[in-house]
Amino acid sequence: MTEVLYQSEFSTFNVLGLPIAAVTPEMASQIIHSWAQDDKGRMICLRDVHGVMLALDDAELFEIHLAADMLTPDGTPLVWIGKLRGIHVEQTCGANLLEQVMRGSVSSGLRHYFYGGNDGVAEQMVRELRAQYPGAAIVGHGTPPFRSLTASEFSDLVEEIRLSHADVVWIGLSTPKQERLMHQLKDHIPATCLGIGAVYDFVTGRVKRAPRWMQRLGLEWLHRLLSEPRRLWRRYLVLAPRFVWKVVRLELIKKLQIVK
Repeated sequence: MTEVLYQSEFSTFNVLGLPIAAVTPEMASQIIHSWAQDDKGRMICLRDVHGVMLALDDAELFEIHLAADMLTPDGTPLVWIGKLRGIHVEQTCGANLLEQVMRGSVSSGLRHYFYGGNDGVAEQMVRELRAQYPGAAIVGHGTPPFRSLTASEFSDLVEEIRLSHADVVWIGLSTPKQERLMHQLKDHIPATCLGIGAVYDFVTGRVKRAPRWMQRLGLEWLHRLLSEPRRLWRRYLVLAPRFVWKVVRLELIKKLQIVK
């Protein structure tokens, strides 16, 4: 891989106990490139309101998040919280980060492995990305079963990734499956794992992303809700209001303590 120097340090801001990285897609891409210079396994959770609330309701999942090497602000509410605190941060979601990293890896030589999706999805994703980013080093892909991996299957996956010499492993499962798998993998492979969930469907055209104007206004959640109401209604109509209440309540408590 081409030798490139990148800035790997970043600050964080606290959101309901989780250290959210104060990054932009460009900064996160630089950090991922810098991590490829060593053999340490790492994991990145791209965190939205849904993921934060799931972590708050599951002690084991919360600890997995605390053990992650970076929690990027996937959802716009997390970005707004950072900006209200005077922090320079931008939405760093799976689709935007994938685009940024792939673009940079054409010249840097960063090596990619893709794991996720239903049958045929990973293969189609690889074809799409090779067409979009000619010269990018995509060194392997795999499709998980519709269940937890057996010990033997996990060992085979670790061996396949190690033999591919991948620098980045893009995992497209649902939350919290992908976070649990990344937590297992990071101690066995010399690569950075990223959980990008629905991005596999975005890239392959199975699900359409919100128009650019909705993305800019922070309304991508509304587009997804209208597109898949049966699957996503609880995420946006139950968990999101709970998140807002918890954040507002915590901020009010802090202000009252300051006044006292």
